Amino acid sequence: MERIFRESVLFENQKFRISGLDKGDYETCTFRACDFSDCDLSAIQFLGCEFRDCNLSLVRLGLTSFREVKFINSKLLGLHFDDCNSLMISFEIENCSLDLCSFGRMKLKKTLFKNSKISEADFTDTDLTRSIFMNCDLQRTIFKNTNLEGVDFSTSFNYSIDPDSNRIKKARFSMQGLAGLLDKYDIEIDR
Repeated sequence: MERIFRESVLFENQKFRISGLDKGDYETCTFRACDFSDCDLSAIQFLGCEFRDCNLSLVRLGLTSFREVKFINSKLLGLHFDDCNSLMISFEIENCSLDLCSFGRMKLKKTLFKNSKISEADFTDTDLTRSIFMNCDLQRTIFKNTNLEGVDFSTSFNYSIDPDSNRIKKARFSMQGLAGLLDKYDIEIDR
């Protein structure tokens, strides 16, 4: 089957969970209010695309390429971003729900996560150098052997980060968030 190429196309209110998305390359396309739940997006390339108000729950991402992609107001449940094509991967996430997503062993330098609920995600062995977690709820998210150098957590909350098992040089935290760096000691902090 021949790969298709789509450029600057608006896909709106599509039910890709039923029809699937054609394998190919999508450049500067917008996906608005589309349902991708349980789709196979493996080996599809997205360049400069935007996913707005979409449901991407349980989507398969084997060798999927995301370059300069934005996820806005979308649901991303159970995604294995670590299965994506890691070459030049770059994306921004804003006002999204990222529950049970895996980013293990990825290079995500300077990535923006904004106003999002990132619950029980896994950033084990991930390079997040100079990324920004702006006003994000990081409840039960795993940071282990993660490069967090220069990462800005100053407006985020509910994180638990072990300074002994992560690189946190020059990372930014708020005074209220310092308790998240002391969790492993099981101490009580009065506020």
